[in-house]
Amino acid sequence: MSLGEHVASNLPYLRRYARALTGSQATGDAFVRATLEAALADEQLKASLAGGRVPLYRAFNAIWASANVETDALVPAGSGHEAAASQRLKTITPLNRQALLLTTLEDFSLEQVGQIMDLDETQVAELVRDAVEEIDRESSTSVLIIEDEPLISMQLEDLVSSLGHEICGTAATRTQAQEVVSRCTPGLVLADIQLADGSSGLDAVDDILAVGSVPVIFITAYPERLLTGDRPEPTYLVTKPFQEATVRAAISQALFFGSSRPLN
Repeated sequence: MSLGEHVASNLPYLRRYARALTGSQATGDAFVRATLEAALADEQLKASLAGGRVPLYRAFNAIWASANVETDALVPAGSGHEAAASQRLKTITPLNRQALLLTTLEDFSLEQVGQIMDLDETQVAELVRDAVEEIDRESSTSVLIIEDEPLISMQLEDLVSSLGHEICGTAATRTQAQEVVSRCTPGLVLADIQLADGSSGLDAVDDILAVGSVPVIFITAYPERLLTGDRPEPTYLVTKPFQEATVRAAISQALFFGSSRPLN
């Protein structure tokens, strides 16, 4: 596999991580683009990318660490949400959330995260604990779960409740989701893509976003259907089968950025 093919195979997941870390597709892609431009300008850095996912994420981390407090230089002008995300990034304590996302969403080991962030394993573990404690202090919201598999829906209900959030409702189809939203307005949506009656979770989410801006986390066994680069991609995308810590981290980031639209 050539270097270009190797980087291309990992790029959709780096972009997913960047979106989750920054809260928007435009902002995340700006950091990924800056990472690739830096690699092209540095032969040693470019050669290191052949070593697997860790060097690619390490290169991204170097860009992120040097620019996250001055995002205006990287983030393109855009919607009110983009401006809000940029302002939020300036006040974030990024290291702990970055460690949490790398160990959960990206499934790196503590050792690998240490290599990416230039820290030892003990420091990474402390950052993850700090992030979890920060999550526990966050205010609660109401959550709509759109999921057609009863056992997974129940698992998500238990997880959401354990984090101190209320269940606005559950739905297995697009129609049921519409019925729930007609009764209450969720502050967060967890949605599968492929639903029981053949309807689409994407369409169900579009219905909700037509009414108001709500953060959405897609949880799917088919991430490749969305990680194509051909259309706006979800800011928060969790792959089934999932670890509860991964969903927890995604919920934390979604609520951290408030009413950010998942599709920009």
